[in-house]
Amino acid sequence: MHNLKLTHNRAVLLMVAVTLMWSIAGVVTRHLEHARSFEMTFWRSFFTVLSLLVILPLFQGRAVFQRLRNGGQALWTSGLCWCGMFTFFMVAITLTTVANVLVTMSIGPLLTALSARIFIGHRIAARTWVAIVVAGCGIAYMYGSQISQGVSLVGTLVALCVPISGAANWTVTQHAQAKGRNVDLIPAVLIGAVLSCLLTLPWAFPFQASMHDLALLAGLGVVQLAIPSALSVLCARVLQAPEVSLLGLLEVIFGILLAWVGANEVPGANVLTGGALVIGALALNELIGWRNRA
Repeated sequence: MHNLKLTHNRAVLLMVAVTLMWSIAGVVTRHLEHARSFEMTFWRSFFTVLSLLVILPLFQGRAVFQRLRNGGQALWTSGLCWCGMFTFFMVAITLTTVANVLVTMSIGPLLTALSARIFIGHRIAARTWVAIVVAGCGIAYMYGSQISQGVSLVGTLVALCVPISGAANWTVTQHAQAKGRNVDLIPAVLIGAVLSCLLTLPWAFPFQASMHDLALLAGLGVVQLAIPSALSVLCARVLQAPEVSLLGLLEVIFGILLAWVGANEVPGANVLTGGALVIGALALNELIGWRNRA
């Protein structure tokens, strides 16, 4: 599977599926019985590690573990970024609403575009800039409504660390590709999960998770984190960094809808309006891109 080649259109569709898998975290955590904050984060990362020990050899063969030692700085930097995304997200989801976390994360395209432009000189198509601006307006509208309702600043600040980590991660990935280095960043997902386990373990005691909680967190580790995170790295080889982040915005819409239907966290009309702007920007950007390539 390590020789899998994606066309641009298939990479787009795969990235949409990835965002759908990512988006289940909020609604699932709302159904936990006893596990909280750092314990939730630890168990999800722990089950992610176990999953990746199976998934990575399927992607790249058993030699993948040997390549962990030879990945160089890009591999370990990406792993640190994955650790940040894994850890900050789960902690934030315990401090504030699902919608607030996802809306805050959505500034990722703005941070990614800026980072890619500054650090690797990435040229960004005019249509993508327009989409970023429109999506940014939608997110600002949603975010402003959250602040006006007095949502915890701590949760927002923790959530803000997720898109910062994500922007750094995609930039590292694109930079390695631009330099023509044969650096395999898929194992970075495993490194990130291991680091997240080690970071949160001391804060996870005493363990209080029930078997029900462990089953849900195991599901998150496999379906919500291990599989989509590995697939997203494959997508990043085909899609540009801002494009990946724009598609990643779908997680916001999926996540809010799932929390609404599955956990009764009802979003306001302003959240739905802002989300509509985000989806519109995504759709228009991709449709114009497909038409141009055709």
